Parts: sequence; C-alpha cells; structure tokens
Amino acid sequence: MIRKGVLLAGGTGSRLAPLCRVTNKHLLPVGREPMIHWPLARLIRAGVTDILVVTGREHAGAVFELLGSGADYGTSFTFRVQDGATGIASAVALARDFVAGEPFVAVLGDNVFTADLTADLRWFHDTVFLPGRGPRGMVWLKAVDDPGRFGVAEFSGEGNDRRLLHIHEKPATPPSRFAVTGVYAYAGGPELFGVIADLRPSGRGELEITDLNNALLARGALSWRELGGEWSDAGTHASMARAAAIVGGGAALAGES
Repeated sequence: MIRKGVLLAGGTGSRLAPLCRVTNKHLLPVGREPMIHWPLARLIRAGVTDILVVTGREHAGAVFELLGSGADYGTSFTFRVQDGATGIASAVALARDFVAGEPFVAVLGDNVFTADLTADLRWFHDTVFLPGRGPRGMVWLKAVDDPGRFGVAEFSGEGNDRRLLHIHEKPATPPSRFAVTGVYAYAGGPELFGVIADLRPSGRGELEITDLNNALLARGALSWRELGGEWSDAGTHASMARAAAIVGGGAALAGES
C-alpha cells in the first residue's frame, strides 16, 4: 500500500480575507476542528503513516504547534516551508527527498471530503504505479455545480467509456461538470520531478498542478477516479460554509466526517 502522503497547507488564503491576516487558513475552524484535520483524517484512514506537511513561512510555527511530531495522530510528520506563492506543483516538488522514489498521495489542506481513499490507492499502487514505468499520476474528479472555479475535465465518450482528454484551468465555459479535486496520487520517482522541473510558470507566476497533470496526460500517464461521497474545498467563505455543513458536528480524527 501507499504509506507516504503530502499535505499541502501553503498559500495566502486571500479569498478568505480578512480571516487569514493573522493565521494560516488551514488552521481556521471547519465544524469543531481545524480545517487541516479533515484531509489529514482521510490520509490516516487510508493507511498513510508518513506525511510531509508543506506550509508557508509566515505561519509555519503555528502549523507545527498544532500538529507536532504526529505521535498524537498515530503517524509521523515531516515539515517543509514553501517560500512564497509559487504554486501547487512547486510545493509537490519539495517532496522529492521525502518520497524517495515511493508512490505518494497529495491532498490540499482545504479539501473536506467523506470518501475513503483506501481502495483507490490500492488500485493505483497495484495497477498504475509499477517500477520502471516512468512518471505516473492519478487525479480524483467530482461533479459539481460550479466547475469553473476549478480545473475541469474534458472527456471524449460517455459513461464508462469516458476518456480524459485535457484539464482546463478555471474555464469560462466548462467542458463538463467534473472538477479536479485537490486529491492526487503520483509515482515518486525522479522522472516525475523532472516533469515538474520542465514546467514554466503560469501568468500568475506559479507552477500549476494543472500543467503537471496535463503533461502527464500528454504522455498517456494520467489516470482518474471519481471521488465518492461528499466533497468541498474550503477556500472561499461560501465553500467553507459548505464544508462545515458536510462535517456537521463530527470529529475528524475519530475517522468520521
């Protein structure tokens, strides 16, 4: 099984202003827990025992103070600081030494969802990730009412015959309702990080995760699964309210969303 995970908790939280002026957005409450506890609980439930937490420098101390070594969670944490808003793919690149060639699952720290990833990760490990196959990846998709806020999947075919053609970043006219959630799995070999190194910054000066996934897709090396259960990002005031409605009064680290 996949035992390594990357929990991405950087960014400025500008869409949640003024809440993030004095704290990392992933420490804000969603339900009765800090936001970051919800994706963390999903990783732990899936058997991920060794987790790299990537965060920004401004509030790194507060993130470390909350999470500690991982002993309280039955896991082990490593921390890396991402200098500046350089993009999600740039944050993933910081995991190169940590994953040391192993496959890993990466989750954005503002993703709140109820799906158990165990079976999908087992499928990725046993079917997609095979030593010597080069860079491989997988994205989880979810049908949403507002796909234009996200990366959006374009398909050919229908139903079970759908084939992923391209991912469009925040398109004005979405080609489908299927948004790319902030849950990804990758083969962690040097080839993957070579693909990231070849990326060029977008117009906003970031290395985009959409560009990484499209680069893998162009190689025929990107798979996808539909994320079951309920899902919301918590990156805006409205979506954080939806995330709070999903979790209700539940306790993340009891394994119940």
